[in-house]
Amino acid sequence: MLILAGDIGGTKTILSLVESDGREHHTRIERRFDSAAFAGLEPMVGEFLGRARPERPIVAACFAIAGPVHHRPERQTARLTNLPWRLDSVALARTLDVPRVRLINDFAGIAHGVDQLQVGDLETLQAGEPYAEGLRLVAGAGTGFGVCAAVSHAGELVVMPTEGGHAGFAPADAEQARLWAWVARREGRCSREHLLSGAGIARILAFLREDAGLEPGAELAAGLAEDDPAAAIGQAALEASDPLAEQTIALFARLYAGQLGDLALAHFARGGLYIAGGIAPKLLPYLQHPGFLAAFNDKPPMGELVGTIPVHVILNEHAGLIGAAHHATRIALQDATMV
Repeated sequence: MLILAGDIGGTKTILSLVESDGREHHTRIERRFDSAAFAGLEPMVGEFLGRARPERPIVAACFAIAGPVHHRPERQTARLTNLPWRLDSVALARTLDVPRVRLINDFAGIAHGVDQLQVGDLETLQAGEPYAEGLRLVAGAGTGFGVCAAVSHAGELVVMPTEGGHAGFAPADAEQARLWAWVARREGRCSREHLLSGAGIARILAFLREDAGLEPGAELAAGLAEDDPAAAIGQAALEASDPLAEQTIALFARLYAGQLGDLALAHFARGGLYIAGGIAPKLLPYLQHPGFLAAFNDKPPMGELVGTIPVHVILNEHAGLIGAAHHATRIALQDATMV
């Protein structure tokens, strides 16, 4: 059967036409789009299918959306957090002429995809004491900050998306408290996403310029003026070519570890924490540094307990797309058995 899957982000979108027999998925054609170049999802998918020219009907589609998804009987609606797109599963099904369309949160898509990943798709930071029936947590930073829980029940994976990235950030020391206050004065509040995102990296650098009196070198200053200052900061930090960039990413990594540790503890994620999003693979050396796990596990009096939680970094940027394809296949098969 032919499946349409999409990972719909505020920056980029990946669409894929997949052949599935219910057990294995084979990508027929895949294409990446600049999300902001389109007024909505329908024209983007229309362009994709116009080029793909599927010779058979698509039986189901699933789109993993970077934003909250509202589930109602027979319908899901969504609005992207960082783009003015409003999506409706019923309207999409009608426009695309696909009988089954589902909208899910982007981190729910990743949660659906975790079991489909290969060994090389994960970097284990902490082996912990894995418990197969325990709650699994998917969380991480990219354009925004996403959080999703999942647990196995009666042989099925139950996925529970959240908007935990928009919950308040809790500082762990005096420097972080000053950062919290600095952001709150400018944004009205300080959420996790205000700091743990691409824009958050740029905010941390701006804070350090004021708080520590540091200034970027000429090369970094030029990069900060480009479209993606976070990428320039990360690259300079990895190359150790700019002290301000290095301090920015070091502070970002401490914040990231601390907040992920809080989330893993709050959910008691005995099934493992899976760090997702585009930033972690790019800054992997900072996550592999012993200081990252030290900050993650620094949760007295529960530090020993947090140390039992397995921690993995998802390296495969297609995890959400894989999960969307798997979920669409599952929906198609369930509907087929009910006929």
